[in-house]
Order: sequence, then structure tokens, then C-alpha cells
Amino acid sequence: ERNNGNPKGISSMASTTREKVASFINNRWLVFVAAMWIQSCAGIGYLFGSISPVIKSSLNYNQKELARLGVAKDLGDSVGFLAGTLSEILPLWAALLVGAVQNLVGYGWVWLIVTGRAPILPLWAMCILIFVGNNGETYFNTGSLVSGVHNFPKSRGPVVGILKGFAGLGGAILSQIYTMIHSPDPASLIFMVAVGPAVVVVSLMFLIRPVGGHRQIRPTDGASFTFIYGVCILLAVYLMAVMLIEDLVVVSHDIITTFTIVLFVILVVPILVPIITSFFTDSNGPVDTIEEPLVPRREDQEPGLQTPDLILSEVEDEKPKDVDLLPASERHKRIAHLQAQLMQAAAEGAVRVKRRRGPHRGEDFTLSQALVKADFWLIFFSLLLGSGSGLTVIDNLGQMCQSLGYNNTHVFVSMISIWNFLGRIGGGYFSELIVRDYAYPRPVAMAVAQVVMSVGHVFFAFGWPGAMYIGTLLIGLGYGAHWAIVPATASELFGLKKFGALYNFLTLANPAGSLVFSGMIASTIYDREAERQAHGSVFNPDDVLKCEGYICYFLTSLIMSGFCIIACILSLILVRRTKSVYSHLYGKTRT
Repeated sequence: ERNNGNPKGISSMASTTREKVASFINNRWLVFVAAMWIQSCAGIGYLFGSISPVIKSSLNYNQKELARLGVAKDLGDSVGFLAGTLSEILPLWAALLVGAVQNLVGYGWVWLIVTGRAPILPLWAMCILIFVGNNGETYFNTGSLVSGVHNFPKSRGPVVGILKGFAGLGGAILSQIYTMIHSPDPASLIFMVAVGPAVVVVSLMFLIRPVGGHRQIRPTDGASFTFIYGVCILLAVYLMAVMLIEDLVVVSHDIITTFTIVLFVILVVPILVPIITSFFTDSNGPVDTIEEPLVPRREDQEPGLQTPDLILSEVEDEKPKDVDLLPASERHKRIAHLQAQLMQAAAEGAVRVKRRRGPHRGEDFTLSQALVKADFWLIFFSLLLGSGSGLTVIDNLGQMCQSLGYNNTHVFVSMISIWNFLGRIGGGYFSELIVRDYAYPRPVAMAVAQVVMSVGHVFFAFGWPGAMYIGTLLIGLGYGAHWAIVPATASELFGLKKFGALYNFLTLANPAGSLVFSGMIASTIYDREAERQAHGSVFNPDDVLKCEGYICYFLTSLIMSGFCIIACILSLILVRRTKSVYSHLYGKTRT
């Protein structure tokens, strides 16, 4: 009997192992962790300031020519129409592969030119190469975010915040790896930017896909998110400490290598979540999972009742305006009664149900349908004013530091990148609390972030003691929060089906705001003030115009602060318009 039993036991164990492996491969947390790793390579644009000096010296560019390469980099980072379109047509792994190829070809060719292995190209061709290389980021972002919001339809805020946060930290992570390599050739950083992200993405691209995450909701998901949030905060604190130590203290190469190894360990730790949920759950009983629909059933609709969309549309159009102000139970009764009357009247031919002219908020929109909606443009212009003013600070941070008498500008650049990361994490977390606990519109969190940024701009304007530290903190947190809140809001109001195209259109607000605020307002005011100071002192025409004192960015910062207030007003208008949508989407989770 023992001999006969062993084969059955071995077969059962092998079957269980196969099931657990299959569960691990199709675990939505594995997809999420893989997306986090891909996003950690999606911040290559932040390294442009580090690779631009070697490009400038190797190709004998002046500052104006180098600035044109910077514009090409910003455009590549933001123009994601093709990435959004391909993510709808191709599998996500194929879209990621296109991005990896673009990254490799664009920056790889630049590396060949800089090192003399390829002939020098005219400036316009170099701009195209930089654009193509940096445009690979949009594929990484799109693939990661699309898989994230599909697999976590009820946790879009935290997922988007964490993924966008890792993109913001990508530059710091790659910089630390380059510091460890300790190459005497400065052009080797360009090689690493070309090859590193491509290798990581190709290694992980088949894991990035929708896996029916709405059928994998577990009671332990809250603890899993808490664990990953803890890892994110640890990563931010660790990188901040490492940057300060390497900047203030002379450390040996062995210590730098140790720092980098610990960094890799922290990055790998989140894999414990899918391992535990797949291999260490109770296999003797059924897994305690909950299935939630990607698009929630209307609260007034009985289970199993398939009410025609046309009737539901008619209910939305015909219900009295004060119904949304009633308590939930009374509102459900009133809407259910109206719905029943409409269905009966339509069945008897007494009422002709109007044909729908397009989707309603919360349903799936195409980009063309979203572009004619006021809500979409409220999001766009609020993002343009809010994130555009933040990007203006990021782009001009070096000169702002110098004008206030700070020499260690790179410390503030590193600090604002960390605050940016924490803003994305925090923006996703707190906006999710708002929609989960209060069923209140997520854009209210964006309004709060814009008020915070407005205060930060005031600190920069007056140049008070410690203004650089407080200003970078407030601007970094507020700017980062935008990129957690906006994608989640767009997916909630305009659906998941065309999310890639919708998201990539909204990202155009960032360079548009930077072009107007930084390229026109900030630079013009700075040059005017620098010329005024030059006329009042002994000035050599060959010297570069330089402005000193808080007055250099006083007017610019006050203008940016005003723009943030306007953005806040637009966000609050959006909040008022979408209260009923969020009550429908999340009101049920409160009961």
C-alpha cells in the first residue's frame, strides 16, 4: 500500500507545484513588480544633464545648440501618441519591445558618434536621435501603466503613484550604477543609457500584460500595498543618504560598490509579495479571493438584472437634479423607481428611448470622444498650469540656486528628485484614501497639491532663509503628486479601453507648460534683470549675463504661484462636475 501510495503522493505534489508556478506567473503582483523594475529604467531623460557635457565637448556645440538637443529630449519624453496607439493594437510586450529598440538605436547611435565610431551628423539629425532614444520612455510608461490599471482596477491611485514614482527615481538609480562602474571614459554613461534599459525591458516584457487582476483581489492586498509603500520610502531615504554621503565625504570604490549592492537588494525585495501570495497561501482550502467587475454595476441595479444601456442613459438624463443630494438609500430607491417606470413605458411603446450620443463619464471613451468633453480639458489645463510651473522650477533650479548664493546646486537637484518621487507615492496613496473612504472625486487631491505648490513658489519669490530647502520640498511633492493623480483620474472618468492614448495626450501638457513658462516667461525676466544688473556694474561683453539675488525669479515665481491658484480652481470645478461619478464608482465600497 505504501508503494502504491507514493506515486499518487508524488503526482499530487507535482500537480500542486505546477499550479503554484502557474499562479505565480499569472499573479498580478508579479506583473506589478516587473513594471516597477521597468519604470526604474524609464527615467533616462533625467540623465541628460549628465551626458550633455560630453556631447557638447565632443561635437563642439555651443550652449544654444545644446539647448536644442534638450528640447528634442523633452519632446521625446512627452510625445507618446504612437506609444498609446500601438498599446491598443499590439500586445504590451510588443509595444515595450518597440520602445527598447528606439532607446537602443537612438542613444546607441549618439554613443557611436561621440566616441568617433560613426561619422558626425548635422545638429538636426542629432536632435532626431535624441528624440527617438528618449521617446522609448513613453512605451515603458504606457506598457507599465496600462497593465497596472487593468490589473488593479480598484487601486488605481496607489498603482499609478508607485509606477510613476519609480520613473522619477530612474535617473538616481542609473547614476549610482554608473558611479560604481567608475569608468574613466565619460561617454560610457551614454552607452549605459542606451543598453541598460533595453536589456531590462527585453528581459521582463513578456510579464507585462493584463492577467485578470479584478479576479485576484485578496483581503491581504492592503498589507501588500503597505509593504511596497514601505520599500518605496526606504528606497527614497536610502538614495538620499547615499547621495549626501558621496557628495560630502570621500568614499572608496569598495564602499560605493556596497552602496550599489544594497540598492539592488532594496529593488528586488518587492518580489516577496507575489512569491508569498503564490507559494505560501493555504493550499488545503480555497483561496479567499474576491472578484470585482472592471466596470462596477450600478448601485440601483439588482444582481443579475441586465438593464439596457439606453434605459440607463435615459435615467441619467431624466432624474431630477436634487436626487444626487439625497442619502444613498433614498437615492437608490428614487432612481430604481424612475428606471422601472422608463422600462415599462418603453416596453409599452409609450416612450421612445433616445439614442445615446456617446459614452457617459466612467465609461470607455476614445480619444476623439474625450476631446469634446469639458472634463478632459479641465484636466489638461489644470495639469498644464500645475505641472508646467513645477517643471519650470526643475529646469531652472541650477540658476535659482546660484542667484540665491548656493553653490552646491546638484544637492538641490537630487533633493527635488526625491521629493518628486515621494510626491508621486503620496499623491497616489492619499487620493486613494479620498475616493475609498469618502467616495469623493480624486481631483480634490490635485487641488491640494496645487495649493502646496503655490506656497512653494512664494518661498522662491521672496528668497527667505532656507527658501531653497522648503521650496524644493513643496514644489517636488506637489509636482510629483500630479503624475499619480491625473492618470488615475483619466482612467476613472474616461475608461480603461483607450487609456494609453488618453494618458499620452495628457502628458503633452507638461512640455507645453514648460515651453511657455520656462522658455518665454522665466528666461525673459531673468535676462532682463541680468542686463539691468550688468548696466549698474563693470561688465565685460564677453562674460555671460548673470543675475544675483531673489529679484531674479521674484516676478516669475509670483506668476507661477498665480497659475497654481488658477489650476486649483479648475480642479475644484472638475470636482464639482464629477461628484456623481465617484459616488457611483466608489460609493458601494463604503457600505
